[in-house]
Amino acid sequence: QDGPQRKKRKSEVGEVDKQLDILAIGTAVGSILLYSTVKGELQSKLDGGHDSRVNCVRWHQDNCCLYSCSDDKHIVEWSTQTCKVKCKWKGDNSSVTCLCISPDGKMLLSAGRTIKLWDLETKEVYRHFTGHATSVSSLMFTTVKPMNESKPFDGITGLYFLSGAIHDRLLSVWYIRSDRKEKNAVMSFTVTDEPAFVDLTVSEVKEEPVKLAVVCRDGQLHLFEHILNGYCKKPLTANCTIQIATPGNDGDSTPKPVPILAAAFCTDKQSLLLVYGNTLQPIIEKVSLNTSESHICLVRDIQKVLSLKTDAALTKVKTPVVNSDTKVLVPGIPGHSTAVKTPASGKEKKKNKRKPGETEESIEERLGALDIDVSKVKTPGGLPQTDSFAVLLVQGLESNDAEILNKVLNTRKENIVKNTVARMPIHAVIPLLHELTKRLQGNPYSASLMVRWLKSVFTLHASYLSTLPDLIPQLGMLYQLMESRVKTLQKLSRLHGRLFILVTQVAASQTVQDVPEVNQTAKLVYEDDSSEEEGSDDEMIADKDSDENWDEDEEKEEQSDEQDMTVEKEINGDSDLEPENESEEE
Repeated sequence: QDGPQRKKRKSEVGEVDKQLDILAIGTAVGSILLYSTVKGELQSKLDGGHDSRVNCVRWHQDNCCLYSCSDDKHIVEWSTQTCKVKCKWKGDNSSVTCLCISPDGKMLLSAGRTIKLWDLETKEVYRHFTGHATSVSSLMFTTVKPMNESKPFDGITGLYFLSGAIHDRLLSVWYIRSDRKEKNAVMSFTVTDEPAFVDLTVSEVKEEPVKLAVVCRDGQLHLFEHILNGYCKKPLTANCTIQIATPGNDGDSTPKPVPILAAAFCTDKQSLLLVYGNTLQPIIEKVSLNTSESHICLVRDIQKVLSLKTDAALTKVKTPVVNSDTKVLVPGIPGHSTAVKTPASGKEKKKNKRKPGETEESIEERLGALDIDVSKVKTPGGLPQTDSFAVLLVQGLESNDAEILNKVLNTRKENIVKNTVARMPIHAVIPLLHELTKRLQGNPYSASLMVRWLKSVFTLHASYLSTLPDLIPQLGMLYQLMESRVKTLQKLSRLHGRLFILVTQVAASQTVQDVPEVNQTAKLVYEDDSSEEEGSDDEMIADKDSDENWDEDEEKEEQSDEQDMTVEKEINGDSDLEPENESEEE
């Protein structure tokens, strides 16, 4: 506070502390911490309001009241005296990211992507605005009084407010009208990158322009000055852009840009506080504004201010002191290391040069000197064992060597596959699955071999795979591959069944054609003597009718009675019809 201060009583000091010197900090778990800047300690903690991370916290102007919004879609009104929730209501269908209280303290702006104006007494939506395509990161009122002073002022109608969003290079200005029809922005300011920090001077008089300072992600500061007087179609560009760079001395001739972290207007509205440099050790500087130039580059040597004393320590190399009892761990896979031989003291090093007449050492002797067992190197049949298969597989996966991987993965023996998967380290499971997925997409023959490996990996390392948080995206390609392969199985099995029936039918018809036809000649031959044979055939079939039996009796009487010619004609007529009856029976 400006001016001379009188001594305060203890109780009076406590009241001022509670009102002015408390910093509200929203946390990722949903609680709000109240930190006393005077005492330098945590004063209280507000719990039970939010289930998810707190995105924005705003103090109310008049009373000890606090508003917060969260990813859980709710807005909470807190009482800082009781540290409890006064009111809680749903602010949006998605997460609420930003809040701003109106100048008179009766209205509240909230924003996720769309912007809503709430009446704090009834907790109902007063106005809707279209908002931004992405989450809103900044909201602030730009005017205190309406520009049109002819109408009576209700505290909110006629005011302008500003909004900015992440990944959006336009800052929008909105006008609160008396009617609900217009929901779009009246003007916008364009910047070079996403706004990281926004500060403005509030316009209190009709003709007073609003000054806006926008710090972007690229480290530039844009200054705007504009009188808010209604709709403007074209986006407004910056009146002045400020950048900071190093002088480029001390051997480095190229100047390097220094990022501006934040900017704020001073109380006189003519000078600006700049925060630049490193986020851990920022430099704060007061700069007077000169908007006659469109681009200002301030040269600042921040290397002298930020002298990090770590360079000298990093260059020194210390050799560790090793005792005789110290065990040296060799890099590599656990279980596959050779014993390190300490050089025996007193023995001189052998020179590589051979003396004339001295025989050369054999490879076996050299391997013995290196403490490698010869019998382990020479494996029977030249095939590597399961233990070395696991080592080869890990080496192939790490070096992405196709030759080693082909040698290991093309094995057909089930027990070798199981043992290799069981002995391989856990960190190689996911790379192996990616390699198997890649090979499954290729030749169907290789895919049938890869399925054995997949089966072993899933059965032996299921517990490890279930602990991975990103298992579904890791195995996404494999799932799609399996589904696409299995999808056609039902259709293929149906087609296989139909083709099997067709093939058996064709084979059966061919065998039937090869069999000779039975008694086909009897239909074509007509002789007088055939009546006896036909008669015998009729007896073999069945007793047809009494008429046919009567005809057979007439045939027997025919030999003795030759005078009756009419009966003989009838018998000959019957015998003509008999081949047709015979064909019907067949």
